[in-house]
Amino acid sequence: MRVTPCQAALAGAILLNLLLLFCVWRGPGGSPPSCRIPRGVPGVTVLLRDFEDFENDLAGTARSFTSLPTPVLVAAEVAPYPPVPLPAGVQLLPLRPVADRPPVHPELHIHTRHVALVPDGTRAIPGLLERMRDALEEGRGDTRLVVAPVGTAPLRCLELQLEPRAWTARYGPGEGGACGAVEGPAVLLLRTRDLFALPFPLARPVPTAIFIQAALRGWGLRVVPVAFPASRRPPMSPHGRWKAESLGETRQRRLMRDLGIKREVLADGGERWYGCSKETARCFGTVHAQTPQYLLAGRWTPPCCLRALRETARHVAGALEAAGVRYWLEGGSLLGAARLGDIIPWDYDVDLGIYREDVGKCRWLAAAAAGELVEDTEGFLWEKAAEGDFYRVHYSRSNRLHVDLWPFYPRGGVMTKDTWLGHPQDVEFPESFLRPRVPMAFAGFTAMAPNNARAFLELKFGPGAIENPEYPNPDVKRLGQD
Repeated sequence: MRVTPCQAALAGAILLNLLLLFCVWRGPGGSPPSCRIPRGVPGVTVLLRDFEDFENDLAGTARSFTSLPTPVLVAAEVAPYPPVPLPAGVQLLPLRPVADRPPVHPELHIHTRHVALVPDGTRAIPGLLERMRDALEEGRGDTRLVVAPVGTAPLRCLELQLEPRAWTARYGPGEGGACGAVEGPAVLLLRTRDLFALPFPLARPVPTAIFIQAALRGWGLRVVPVAFPASRRPPMSPHGRWKAESLGETRQRRLMRDLGIKREVLADGGERWYGCSKETARCFGTVHAQTPQYLLAGRWTPPCCLRALRETARHVAGALEAAGVRYWLEGGSLLGAARLGDIIPWDYDVDLGIYREDVGKCRWLAAAAAGELVEDTEGFLWEKAAEGDFYRVHYSRSNRLHVDLWPFYPRGGVMTKDTWLGHPQDVEFPESFLRPRVPMAFAGFTAMAPNNARAFLELKFGPGAIENPEYPNPDVKRLGQD
């Protein structure tokens, strides 16, 4: 089909009009940014994210940075309440989806190559954002993040080591200016493409979220010594401070859950825990084929679970010893004691053998043997297992991390039992291993164990069992596959 010059001109005019209509149309998130500012232009966009609705300096902070001038955006789950009179040109990006509007994508509203995450109450200094940007671009190849303090107090440089397999973040004093994180209010600047390549780019608290995600990727961090001023505003009211602390704790826990961190080891040696407790369910579901879900995800037992297992094992061993019940470390628990003096890092329960004839000596065991589900004086739950003739002691009613108690009895000098679950280590053994039983370090206390742990374990698991660790079911997942 031949197109005449008149038809071509008409088509061009129609296309131009459509483009102009698109650029002046204002949707729920404002006019399309691509019509206002080309993507990837030089400059820095200021993003205000860390603030409280009830008491903040949001308007003053936004006004200070728009005076530079520089683009300023406010990102919040919903519009602040009470409403904040933002300066003209400052756009609010509501992050929480609602049913009657399309979702807002913050990355589509930032068109500069760099973005600065600015805490509430910061005041601008002309040229400092550009200095941070230049420090980023002139830095080493791994430098992806530049930080500047806010206020008069210097930032504390911290080393940050992530142990994803152990669900742990470790902080320590930064040495030689090599920081993985900083402590104190700070402006964070990074390339826009780097920020929105993160899985949780605007999670709160912002500094913690960015530092951990940066450390997981091996990004370098550089500190600029020049500080942004802090606003002179009255201190937060006691009620506001209480609300801020409560909300901060909630946000921190949510962030740690999303980032897969259940334990923080602080620079002063303290610890913060974010996993399961006596009041919650355990951190993992039903175990299939002796392979918990966390192993398939390339992780080991959550540290909160190991802590609960240690506590339960210590409690059970103490109760058995006090009642005169003869017990010993069994299976993988003895293997952990022989290797580490502790629970195997990927194990999900503790196994103890007991003499069946001693069951009646312990009132909690006797009650469980009679079919009762009984909670002892310290909140541990004793029961007869549904799978067969053995017993379980759970960390609590809510948290079913447990110690299994296997009742053996001698027959012709050989220890046997009535329930066999088909595990490779589920075999009979000579009673001579228990004559006598010997003390052995395990999980922070001294437990009783067979008198020749190596021979006992090689009978159960095969030669070299202590020196050759392996996951419970190598057919499903092998240790070397991590």
